[in-house]
Amino acid sequence: MLNRASTGLVVVDVQGKLAHLVDDSDVLIANCGKLVQGAQVLGLPIIRLEQNPEKLGATVDELNDLLSDVNPIPKFTFNACYEPKFVETVQAEDVETWLVCGIEAHICVYQTAMGLLDLGYKVQVVGDCVSSRTALNKDLAIRRLTDAGAQITGLEMSLYELVKDCRAPEFKPILALIR
Repeated sequence: MLNRASTGLVVVDVQGKLAHLVDDSDVLIANCGKLVQGAQVLGLPIIRLEQNPEKLGATVDELNDLLSDVNPIPKFTFNACYEPKFVETVQAEDVETWLVCGIEAHICVYQTAMGLLDLGYKVQVVGDCVSSRTALNKDLAIRRLTDAGAQITGLEMSLYELVKDCRAPEFKPILALIR
C-alpha cells in the first residue's frame, strides 16, 4: 500500500508536440494533471523531467501551469537515472516509492522506472497516466515493467490509497479531482 509519508511523483516528459501525438493524448494530459494536483494536495514531492527540451519543447501548458514551482530537470538520456541531477534530486527526498507518469511509456517511462528499481526504489507506474504513440507500445512497457517488479496502479487507485480515510482533510479536494 502507498504511504504518503514515503511516496513521491515523477512526471516524465509530457512536453511539446509529442504529448499531443500519443494515444489518447487528451485523456493522458488530463489524468496527469489530476495526478499532479492530487500529489500537491497530499504534499508529495514532485519531480518533473523534460527530454531534450530545446528540440522537443517545454512541458505542455496544462501541466506547466500546475508545476510552476517545480523546475524541470532537463535530460538527454532516456533513463533519467543516467542524469546526475535527477539522481541527486531523487536521493534528496525521503521517499521509498515513486509514482511514475508521462510519456513515452515504452521508452523514457520504462527506462526511468527500471532505473529507479535498480537504485532500490519501489515503483508504481500509473497506468492511466502513461501513454505511447501506439497502444501496443504502452502495453509492452506495462508488461515488461510488471515482470521487472514495478507495480501498476491507476489515478484513482493511487490517490485514494494515499488518502486512506474519507474523514481526512485531503479527501474532498481529491474527490473533486476525480469526479
